[in-house]
Amino acid sequence: MKRSTERILTTHCGSLPRAPEVLTMLEEASAGRAPDRARFDAAVREGVADVVGRQVEAGVDVVNDGEMSKQSFMGYYLERLGGLTMTEIDATDAEPVRGPSAEMRDYPGYAERWGLPPGRAGVQRPAGGGASRVVAPVATGPVTYTGTAALRRDIDSVLAAARAAGATDVFMTAVPPGGTRFGFGAVTANQYYPTREELEEAVGEAMRVEYEAIVGAGIVLQLDCNWGALSRLAAYSTEDVRRMITHGIELMNHATRNIDPDMMRIHLCWGADEAPHHKDLPLEAIVDLMLTARPAGLGVVAANGRHEWEWRIWKDVKVPDGKVIIPGVIDSTTNIIEHPETVAERIRRFADVLGRENIIAGVDCGLDTVAGSAQVVPEIAWAKLAALGEGARLADSALY
Repeated sequence: MKRSTERILTTHCGSLPRAPEVLTMLEEASAGRAPDRARFDAAVREGVADVVGRQVEAGVDVVNDGEMSKQSFMGYYLERLGGLTMTEIDATDAEPVRGPSAEMRDYPGYAERWGLPPGRAGVQRPAGGGASRVVAPVATGPVTYTGTAALRRDIDSVLAAARAAGATDVFMTAVPPGGTRFGFGAVTANQYYPTREELEEAVGEAMRVEYEAIVGAGIVLQLDCNWGALSRLAAYSTEDVRRMITHGIELMNHATRNIDPDMMRIHLCWGADEAPHHKDLPLEAIVDLMLTARPAGLGVVAANGRHEWEWRIWKDVKVPDGKVIIPGVIDSTTNIIEHPETVAERIRRFADVLGRENIIAGVDCGLDTVAGSAQVVPEIAWAKLAALGEGARLADSALY
């Protein structure tokens, strides 16, 4: 990864508004109607070329494909791993079993406003202990990587688009091996491996194929870790979250053992949604763990109303040499377009504490995390990225 040695570099978290034709076909695929492969691939290539060009135009330095071909940042792996089957099982057999999200328990009106059941987040154990049926990804055979062709298409599309747009720095997102345990489209049951640990190791070895192919193409690998959101779930204490993150980092470090840390970064997410977030753990409760992960880059939420204050914690955190912090200076949950001066002020706070060369300005989370469910309308998403670019240029005048 490049450093902000001459000016503040900019990037984002991954998902961007999909092209309308791609979005339609992704929706058809979700409904069980597979689109024509040639037509889908052509639409994706065209969509990637458009979003890469628009990122460059907005002033984004480290660009990606907008996750154009993926239904979501997490669930896409189900299309790329063999041995996993969507299966109806008893909720009591699913792992983890947890109750309603803490936010919706505390503020049921929030769930009602959006038409969401209080237990939307995760598999629930029914009241009274009885079993109910859920459909979940289940390991039913040896887990192998079967997505080579799809991955190759994604790599070729983004590299071609970057060359055409004049972008020199590219990243690509991928699910971490530990992400399969923590919900959000996770492998929740094991009907093949003797132990859960063996399943997790198999998933890591399978995803290693994807990780190494991305980096082998000269693209920075971003691992999307939704671990910050674990504390929003009623069943997990701070100690639980720290234990799970520690395990996730162990899996990640092993799966990426052959990759130069400087070719990797993490996006640590507290949840992409516009929600209360009052149950979020503070960053200071887990930052020590996150800095033990192999990837050199660490992206953190730093613009929304729950986490913007957390730039202060870096005054007391020893950041290992070689690490780059990627603070979100754009809030991805609101249609308010940040003023460039606000963006510049957020950047300067981090630069003053961490050193300008040790930061890259980013976005809190994806701008279209699940295809078609974006909270930020497309034209505003692009305006927010333009504000990011302009804010970084304003910050440059005070920092260089």
